[in-house]
Amino acid sequence: MSIAAEQAGHDLLVALAGRMPDDVLWRLRDWLAAQAYGPLAAMLPRELLRHRLGLTDAERGLLVSSAGEWGASRRLLEAVLPLDAPAVADVVFRSHSDGLDAAALSVLGVVRGHAGCVELRQAWRVGAGREQRVVIVHGGERPWSVTATLQRVLRAHADRTPCVEVLPAHGEPPAYHQAAIIGSAPVWTSTTRRAAEAVPAGV
Repeated sequence: MSIAAEQAGHDLLVALAGRMPDDVLWRLRDWLAAQAYGPLAAMLPRELLRHRLGLTDAERGLLVSSAGEWGASRRLLEAVLPLDAPAVADVVFRSHSDGLDAAALSVLGVVRGHAGCVELRQAWRVGAGREQRVVIVHGGERPWSVTATLQRVLRAHADRTPCVEVLPAHGEPPAYHQAAIIGSAPVWTSTTRRAAEAVPAGV
């Protein structure tokens, strides 16, 4: 299967953060990294329909470029609801001031050693009577692989529904991720990114 299809699948699963239930989303992301394309293509459109989640035209293009290439039912793909505009993030994130726990340190060890990663941040999503850790990574080669690796690290630290968001090093993230970044605390920044951010604008 093509890298383009994997990237499209990753981009769509990133866009579904905060919209699709965590317990479904982390599993779909794990299947993507494991190259379980058949189960992923069968399950993703069904979960979109089950939870009545609409897709924008751009998101639908990602769905067709990934699940469609992997053999998803055309009938199911066409049944996914349309969405006129990107979903608005109706969530609250906050950072902890207690320092890094063992889970965060384990995540840091992976991110620092992965090619292309330039920043790691951590936030806690508040709601439904509990807090959910959300890890945000900027950059990284084969981001779907980084996502799955960090999910497994967090599950080893008793997080049943790990939320790992691996975003491009540059560009404007979706609203959900913007809110997570604003509410997060930095954990690590690469020397390359720090140097770039230190250069005055226009230089």
